[in-house]
Amino acid sequence: MTLDEQIQDHLTFIYGAETAAAIWGQLQVRLADFRQQHPEQGQPIPSGERVTEADAMLITYGDQVQQPGKPTLQTLAEVLETYLKGIISSVHILPFYPYTSDDGFSVIDYKAVDPALGSWPDVALLRQNFRLMFDAVINHISAQSAWFQGFLAGDPRYADYFITVDPGTDLSRVTRPRTLPLLTPVQTRGGVQHVWTTFSADQIDLNFKNPAVLLEIINALLFYVAQGAEFIRLDAIAYLWKEIGTTCIHLPQTHRVVQLFRAILDAIAPNVMLITETNVPHAENISYFGNGRNEAQMVYQFSLAPLILHTFHTGNAEALQAWAAGLEKLPETATFFNFIASHDGIGVRPAEGILSRDEIQALVDKTAAHGGQVSYKTNPDGSQSAYELNITLFDALSDPSNAEAEALKIERFMASQAIMLALAGVPGIYVHSLVGSSNNYTGLAQTGRARTLNRQKWQRAELEAALNNPTSRASRIFRRYVHLLQVRAGQSTFHPNGEQHLIGGNPALFCLRRTAPDGQAQVLCLHNISAQPQSFAAKMAELAIEGDLRDLFSGEVVAVEDQMLRVSLAPYEVKWLA
Repeated sequence: MTLDEQIQDHLTFIYGAETAAAIWGQLQVRLADFRQQHPEQGQPIPSGERVTEADAMLITYGDQVQQPGKPTLQTLAEVLETYLKGIISSVHILPFYPYTSDDGFSVIDYKAVDPALGSWPDVALLRQNFRLMFDAVINHISAQSAWFQGFLAGDPRYADYFITVDPGTDLSRVTRPRTLPLLTPVQTRGGVQHVWTTFSADQIDLNFKNPAVLLEIINALLFYVAQGAEFIRLDAIAYLWKEIGTTCIHLPQTHRVVQLFRAILDAIAPNVMLITETNVPHAENISYFGNGRNEAQMVYQFSLAPLILHTFHTGNAEALQAWAAGLEKLPETATFFNFIASHDGIGVRPAEGILSRDEIQALVDKTAAHGGQVSYKTNPDGSQSAYELNITLFDALSDPSNAEAEALKIERFMASQAIMLALAGVPGIYVHSLVGSSNNYTGLAQTGRARTLNRQKWQRAELEAALNNPTSRASRIFRRYVHLLQVRAGQSTFHPNGEQHLIGGNPALFCLRRTAPDGQAQVLCLHNISAQPQSFAAKMAELAIEGDLRDLFSGEVVAVEDQMLRVSLAPYEVKWLA
């Protein structure tokens, strides 16, 4: 099928033939306008070159770095240009639109920049040095948005933009990511209505059964592409379509909507990549690749973060090793977005089926012991279970109250980052991981929200003072991280489409071999995940590697004797041998 035929097929599946024909007529006009206005978007590059070993993405808020008298997006652009130009290829600016709650994820206007952060020209400043990811927060919109205010006022245009449900309806099967009520009563011109609110009373779910809503959202996506977005993150996409009597998560219509977006972008902006954010167990998460060529090009690798914590807490890499060894081989058109820290907490649902209940509970207990908090969700039977660990990654890995040497904590932290960077995929690096931030208790006291622990904002002068002080934790970690990224970018073996082979043996080591897509280069990645010295030994024939090896970090040559490779690693030491 041609892309136009695919688009029509998706529309027919979602809405039926008659309605689909009407939507397609409107959509054709919009796509033709876009092509005429942005002919540069239609020049495709080979799929294997859209992301390479040189790609690493920074995850940051638009107001992460603040400076008196200057829009924060300008400040961010200047700081990133100074410290990360040529090191980080891409920047995910978390929602920078006008909003009312949830640190940006309750959007008032999809096409505006929050005046407190700056303007579209300020976003363009970042685009001068970095590829950009924008958020499409399209499951819901702010209660203060013009759309919802129109709904409340009885404007017929918005009558079906939202989902209203009789509060007596049985919704017990609906999957809940929160403990808050699913329905929120609101006073409309026609009386009290109960609207669907998956996440909060200020985040009103949109009704995609109304084709007008779909067209509004497609317009927003095309606007993001026109503004320079090369990656579009589909936030909380799993909950998009609702059918009462079902779980209302991962429904076939939701997948078809994502496939529709993919077909549209392939038709007019084939280099723009979709990335889905679904904090769910692994098999459900990767379903958003579709067949590897028709849905998201990238999927958040949610299982990695809890597995990394488990690995370093226990000093045993076997669970991580077994999981990584079983990862699906993807076509060159798709890859994982690897991350172990983000603006949200560390989800524990993605560890289900990989770790035992006791092992997951151990993560919860360790988080509390390290000064973090735990967010919960409501289950169908009315009980509650852990959903997310709210804590900075540095404090999650090392107990802040422990007298353990700071140097060892830094080594542990850097080993966790090296594992993420070694795995096949594109690494996503939360800005706080660049400096090893500790829990933000001051912010928590101000907001009362657990996620604030991991969302501290900085004054530019204080941040730069820390980075320029060679003895500070921030400076020590930042310099190490930059070196890691530089080494990674120089090796074709770390291309997202390169082969990945896990190597077992010593459970205190996480080891893998990466091979370049053309098969011409290899790197053996050894990571000590324990606080004790460890040794690695293997026959070169079993490793499928020939000749002496050189550590990419130290330059040290590791000699091979009698066709055996023997390597000693200090506590939490990392060696990448080429």
